[in-house]
Formats: sequence, C-alpha cells, structure tokens
Amino acid sequence: MSGDGVDTSKRRFLIAATTVIGGVGAVYTAVPFLASWMPSERAKAAGAPVEADISKLEPGQMIRVQWRGKPVWVVRRTDEMLGDLPGLRDRLRDPDSVDPQQPGYAQNLARSIKPEILVLVGICTHLGCSPAFEPEPVPQPYDEKWKGGFFCPCHGSKFDLAGRVYKGVPAPLNLEVPPHNYISESLILIGEDTTGVV
Repeated sequence: MSGDGVDTSKRRFLIAATTVIGGVGAVYTAVPFLASWMPSERAKAAGAPVEADISKLEPGQMIRVQWRGKPVWVVRRTDEMLGDLPGLRDRLRDPDSVDPQQPGYAQNLARSIKPEILVLVGICTHLGCSPAFEPEPVPQPYDEKWKGGFFCPCHGSKFDLAGRVYKGVPAPLNLEVPPHNYISESLILIGEDTTGVV
C-alpha cells in the first residue's frame, strides 16, 4: 500500500489533540505538586501576628498570649516599677540594651514603645525555661535588694521589670522584646515590626 492515500490533516489533528491533553494533564499534576511546597494554614497561623487586648490590664498585672508557639507577656507597670529601673544599672549585665534583643524602638530604659506597657517573650535566654513574674519589690531569699521582676527557677537567672538580665546569673542576654505595634489604645498587635503608636 502506498502512502498516497494518507490523510495528513487527521494526523495533525491527533498530534495537536494529544499535545493539548498532555499539557492539561501536566498542569493538573504540577498544581498540587507546587502547592505542596507552600506552607500549610497551620504553619501560616503559627507565624501570624496575634492581638493582645490590654483594656482590662490593671497596673502591676500581667497577661499572657501565645505567638509563634512562644509565651508572650504583657505587663502594665506602675509608676513605682518604672521609677526603680534607673537605680539598677550597676547590677545589670546589659543595662542599655546594646545586645539586639529588641527592636530599635524598644532600645530605651523601659524597653518599650509606651513606658507603662512592657511586651516580652517569656523564655529565659539561658536554656529556654519560663521565668516567674514576681512584681513585688520585697526581699527574696535569692536577693535581699530585689525590686521585682522575673526569676527563672531552673538555674536562678533574674531579670528586672524591663526584662534586663542581672549580672552573675547564667542567662547571657536580656529577655527578648518581640516586634509589636499598637492598633489602638487597648489593642497590641504582636508580630509586626512597625513603630505605629495610637
């Protein structure tokens, strides 16, 4: 049989149709594959900013929220607590917060945007324990000149009410100040590094 009777238009149609169907199949295969590289909704939520409502936070009290799987403390400091901070310089390892444990806008005496509101990651910088909040300026068995702050029971690290580490304790750094921003007078967004103050 000779090739004179071959219909080439049918052949071109079949080749084009096979190519189109193959391309569609490749797209349907590639989309789920590429989507598997994207972070899951759970992973996105774990890194997402969180809101902290401080409307009912009384002076001297602390609330806890969770951000990226870490405890974050929000403390409303009293005037007395703030007044004690300058007198502790000689007892602190990094009183001027030179080490980068806070955003630039919190590198000040109070380590905060608003002096009365302190936002800290509640994890000791030694081995990752969670220190206890001890706001009272009464003598403690481990420090007769205690002015209040955070005490880590795991290995005895102490931090003042700005999260600055004392000298002579295992913790090498001040407590971390996470990026945060005030959405309103009573709402803090933890996890976004902006300097917006309402």
